[in-house]
Amino acid sequence: MIQERDNSETGRIAILLFNLGGPDGPDAVRPFLFNLFNDPAIIGAPALIRWAIATLISRRRAPFARQNYALMGGGSPLLPETQAQARALEADLAGRGMTVKTWPVMRYWHPFADRVAAEVKAWSPDRIVALPLYPQYSTSTSASSLKDWAKAARRAGLDVPTTTLCCYPQQPGLIRAHAELIAERWRQAETGADGGPARPVRLLLSAHGLPKKIIERGDPYQWQVEQSCAAIVAALAPLIGRSGPDDLDWQVCYQSRVGPLEWIGPSTDAEVERAGRDGRALIVVPVAFVSEHVETLVELDIEYRELAEKAGAMPYYRVPTPSVHPAFIGGLGDLVVQGLDRLTASGGRPVAPDVAGTGCPASFSQCACRAARLSHA
Repeated sequence: MIQERDNSETGRIAILLFNLGGPDGPDAVRPFLFNLFNDPAIIGAPALIRWAIATLISRRRAPFARQNYALMGGGSPLLPETQAQARALEADLAGRGMTVKTWPVMRYWHPFADRVAAEVKAWSPDRIVALPLYPQYSTSTSASSLKDWAKAARRAGLDVPTTTLCCYPQQPGLIRAHAELIAERWRQAETGADGGPARPVRLLLSAHGLPKKIIERGDPYQWQVEQSCAAIVAALAPLIGRSGPDDLDWQVCYQSRVGPLEWIGPSTDAEVERAGRDGRALIVVPVAFVSEHVETLVELDIEYRELAEKAGAMPYYRVPTPSVHPAFIGGLGDLVVQGLDRLTASGGRPVAPDVAGTGCPASFSQCACRAARLSHA
């Protein structure tokens, strides 16, 4: 853990936690979907065409989406989850002697970037840390949120030295949190502690998918997901008495396909069915999500569990997201401190995005950190 810091080193720090957002009630589902599909990072058509497509998709998908959100009480838990993470991060950094205030910033539903920018300006911070809650960078998530924030900050006249953490696929706290959470489920599955039969266990590390064409344009998301998964399995092995990753049955896979485009794979549903054919119990880990929301509470907990029952891949265990796990929150705190150190080293000048972990190979032209390094070389 990084040592305590003197407030005089950093002053008042505003921390921005970026995430997707989610509807807070049934009436918000359709406008939330419209905002999502009207984002040029999601649908790259010209503005008028994109508006028409977003209108059509949101109208058609809203009834089905409302059914899913009804299973969670009518709305998304993502904002309350992010608010809890914000409070935990504030407490972690206060324990290091820092004066901080943390704001969730949502991309497609409240609180939007414009409102947060006005609140941050009113608070008068000395420095800002922009921290997406997407461990793996993608042009469709982190890049979209950061671009939206930059526009909102300009409109608000918010001109404060800022450091951006674009991604952290192998951040030690993140990896430790995942490994410890998996280990709890692994011991249950392997011993049949829940009353079910003890069977060979397969670990599915499931990330949100993307269309292949996005990856082919140089987006580093899939590569970073694979780096996260390899680090998680390496950290998990000693916790469950295994010699290393090769001593475990594990698979990276991708969920949440929509539309006619070809998506990256293998798909999570196909891997659930394969596990059934192979006679495996399943432990499913949401590796690209750090908070519970519709993709975990409905897709993983309900839809894929039902598929596992039909396929015979039972018992089925789903590992929680890192949420407010102490190792994860501590890791976020470390990222904040590292970002501030870089800002101090720059003399307060704008700092290029940076990665906490393995830098992207040269083939990933859309990697924010690599592009920033080249532009500052």
